[in-house]
Amino acid sequence: MIINLNQDIIENLTKTEYEIVKFINNNQEKLQELSIVDIAFETFSSPATVSRAIRKCGINGFNELRHKLTSQNRNNEIHNVGEIINKSLIEARNSIEHISLANVLKIIDKIKKSSRIYVLSRGLTEYVADEFTLKLQLLNFNVVSIKDPNIMKIKTKNMKADEMVFIFSLNGETQELLESAKNANERGACVVTCCCNSSSSILQYTDLSLIAYKHSHVAIKEFEVSSRLPLYIISRIIIDYMVSESENENR
Repeated sequence: MIINLNQDIIENLTKTEYEIVKFINNNQEKLQELSIVDIAFETFSSPATVSRAIRKCGINGFNELRHKLTSQNRNNEIHNVGEIINKSLIEARNSIEHISLANVLKIIDKIKKSSRIYVLSRGLTEYVADEFTLKLQLLNFNVVSIKDPNIMKIKTKNMKADEMVFIFSLNGETQELLESAKNANERGACVVTCCCNSSSSILQYTDLSLIAYKHSHVAIKEFEVSSRLPLYIISRIIIDYMVSESENENR
């Protein structure tokens, strides 16, 4: 059995939860290819109930259960997919745990008070910055995304104290971003950095920062292409909170 049951666990489960655990234990081979939605469908329950039943049995959610299953599988394809999914899970979970909630609130407050926001990024991180910029624009903020090294260096040399530079950088060591952060800092503008390196050089010029977790896994090693998932998570947390706050104010 993939989930070991004892009398205490059984007594703590509802009838539906017990049937879910029975289904999981009786369909171990089939389970490796199912999602939590599939299990809910097969047991006439809901994904939330499936997750709750698994947690009551001492397993930290469906992803941990799936990783436990795939790690035991002799099918290399299933095993490899399981390992890849687990890397994303580790990166997402650790990123959320690393993020300072106090800094999130301080950053949002600075965004609201800034007359203009420049979002700076380079390389693949530009996709994160563009999405973040668009969503802030949709929320009616005066914000622009800058990717060109020369433009960002010129703009930051002429910033005002009530403006903000918002930098997305995986390692925080890109030279043009470092120079731009230094320029903005010297002009008295607020500098916010979102990166995955707690010892990054750019932090010396940063007023507020959010440091996420980057897995050591590199998807395409030839080009050193790393996941930007941690930066997307930071972006989503900020935007989602601002949207929820706006909705509450309009009620």
